[in-house]
Amino acid sequence: MSTPLSSPATAPQFPSAQASDPALLGWMQGSPPPPEKRVAVADMGHFQFPKTRWAFAHMRQLLPTTGLWRGAGPASPLPRAERDDIDALTFTPIGGSRPMTWAQSLQANYTDALCILHRGAIVYERYFGVMQPHTLHMAFSVTKSYVGTLAAMLVHEGVLDEHAPVTALIPEMKGTAYADATVRQVMDMRIGVAFSEEYANPNADVWRHARAGGLFPKPAGDTGPNSFHEFLTTLRKEGEHGQGFTYKTVSTDLLGWLICRATGQGLSALLSQRLWQPLGCEEDAAMLVDATGTEFAGGGLNASLRDMARFGEAMRCDGHFNGCQVVPAEVVRALRHDGASADLVAAFKAGGFATLPGGAYRSMWWMTNNAHGAFSARGVHGQAIYIDPKAEMVIARLASHPLAANVNFDPTSLPAYQAVAAQLLR
Repeated sequence: MSTPLSSPATAPQFPSAQASDPALLGWMQGSPPPPEKRVAVADMGHFQFPKTRWAFAHMRQLLPTTGLWRGAGPASPLPRAERDDIDALTFTPIGGSRPMTWAQSLQANYTDALCILHRGAIVYERYFGVMQPHTLHMAFSVTKSYVGTLAAMLVHEGVLDEHAPVTALIPEMKGTAYADATVRQVMDMRIGVAFSEEYANPNADVWRHARAGGLFPKPAGDTGPNSFHEFLTTLRKEGEHGQGFTYKTVSTDLLGWLICRATGQGLSALLSQRLWQPLGCEEDAAMLVDATGTEFAGGGLNASLRDMARFGEAMRCDGHFNGCQVVPAEVVRALRHDGASADLVAAFKAGGFATLPGGAYRSMWWMTNNAHGAFSARGVHGQAIYIDPKAEMVIARLASHPLAANVNFDPTSLPAYQAVAAQLLR
């Protein structure tokens, strides 16, 4: 996640968004699809570009999931007030010298779908490739912000004690990296754990983690863990807890386990009851699960674009949406207040995120601490919910960038979002 920005001379070259359009390439078309058009898990095709441009929008056809019910009520309204002044907006990418238009940035970032809300109304909405308004798409680590919000709500209600040691709820973690960690340290990812999250390195721990959860196929003879929980119990400490921010997906998996232990309910059921239903989401969502039926808390959510926007709008409005207080206002206000604290900013700096200077990480949310107080949920390959309180703007994006880490597309995303915010403030 903290990889230095690639220079144009060293950046990998991939087919353009237009050339890799999954609809034009015809992935999985036919009955059955011809071998050269198939996307499969067995050969890792579901994580090979450009097949990913189809797979990220069809993960339920490839991997086991559990449903996340939207409820029986009507979908909450999202009024429309389309604008025609956004595509031509220009900005200069981070580290760049030439301007780029908003429309060009969508292609540069391999955008699959994007929606902009201003004061709760849709002012801009686009779908590309195989995406449609009802399509579920992998949200990857945007999932973490949903889980972190749920945990913060439970802390606020006294169901989850943020000061408690992890082992008070999960004694199975005794003797592991998390044996002397607190719930709050897990929530803010200030954990010293030996776990390499290098997406481009197939020998990194993040790949072993994915194989344990069944997301990737296991090679012959692999005797490693066979579930997310089992994998967590193998982790060992590296460094001290409560120090610098260290982004590790396994910490969100552990937070999901803590939530389930504290409530006695499954993660999907809780997300449905506490978020999906009160938000008035349009679509059922889905969560990837391992062989034991445990949800992938660190990145397994599959959701529709507008429903992600609804969550962002609720967070922009201090938790109030669809005529009800979905998230306690105190939870959202504390998130934004604490995320600007000197302690968290200093801890975040140690993580080396070059595109987010002055930022912080709180309850699984990314705080920019910029002039607009923007904060966001972020996922690999370009997933995002970006909330700008000053501009009264929410941007939800689904994408299938060929490179995983945000550092590869932040330079053409963050200034683009800021350009839209400036336009909406005029």
